[in-house]
Amino acid sequence: MTVAAVLFDMDGTLIESEALWAVALQQLAGEYGGVLSEAARISMVGTDMPTSMGIFHADLGQEWRDPVLGAARLVELTEVLFAAGLPWRPGARELVAEVRAAGIPAALVTSTERRLVKIALETLGPFDAVVCGDEVEFTKPHPWPYRRAAELLGVPIDRCVAIEDSPGGMRSAAAAGAKVLAVPCEVMDLPGDLGATILPTLSGVDVKTLERL
Repeated sequence: MTVAAVLFDMDGTLIESEALWAVALQQLAGEYGGVLSEAARISMVGTDMPTSMGIFHADLGQEWRDPVLGAARLVELTEVLFAAGLPWRPGARELVAEVRAAGIPAALVTSTERRLVKIALETLGPFDAVVCGDEVEFTKPHPWPYRRAAELLGVPIDRCVAIEDSPGGMRSAAAAGAKVLAVPCEVMDLPGDLGATILPTLSGVDVKTLERL
């Protein structure tokens, strides 16, 4: 069966940006007079901004802080790091290029805000649809972002392959009805109860691999 569309997550899936988020988070923690624990940082991977800021402030023992102001400052810090350059994850550039060459519609489905996604697209190139975290009714792990991507592309979600790196993203895509291919980045213990295919890297993954899913 042919693939109707490929739905790509961004951070940790296509680009090596999780490390940049980690730097920005520690910078913000320093501004608040604290240090973010590694356990808290890992638990923030793949979550929406309100959830992330809740974890962040709780880990610092500063739950009284305004999450909206904290999120705005975090985006400012991350924007500077994104602008300095975004390296691709192994195999990601080649897979995106092959999907485009095959004429398969592709969407970017990310929890990151449009402001940062615009910078990332300078590296990633154009997609047929882009769903950003600050433009959706519900964020991952809710199925809405992936359902919205399929709707924008005009394709049935059950003939889409979603490529993810986080448990929340995997659950979002699976609940939406997509076939899921997961490649771990920061979180190595990915859920095995979703019927997803889990590979160590996207290196060697091609359109034929996606069709087999």
